Amino acid sequence: MYELVIKTKFSSAHRLKHYKGKCEELHGHNWDVQVILEGEAPDKIGLLIDFKEAKKIIHKETEMLDHKYLNQIEYFKTHNPTTENLARFLYGKLSAAFKRRGVKVKKVGVWESPECGAYFSEE
Repeated sequence: MYELVIKTKFSSAHRLKHYKGKCEELHGHNWDVQVILEGEAPDKIGLLIDFKEAKKIIHKETEMLDHKYLNQIEYFKTHNPTTENLARFLYGKLSAAFKRRGVKVKKVGVWESPECGAYFSEE
């Protein structure tokens, strides 16, 4: 089994609903995202998926979050925009996009700071 790791970044703002503390107020993060892809058989030249293509897919899904207020995105109107829920949201979006290319998203990690992050997978 092969695993590929692709990292990206984006910036956005959010506020945590029903949180008792500073994070209930509007604030922003420079999010780091780590996507781990998985597959068994590379193609005839030895690639599971070209990194250039993988980065393009990931950029398409994270671009909709960049410099946005997460609470106004449809998904986060019904899900608190926590780091955990952001990882789950991106996992769902990316899983659908990579499935069409025959590659599985193993897990997605989202980091709101260098010290704090969350991973989501369905394993």
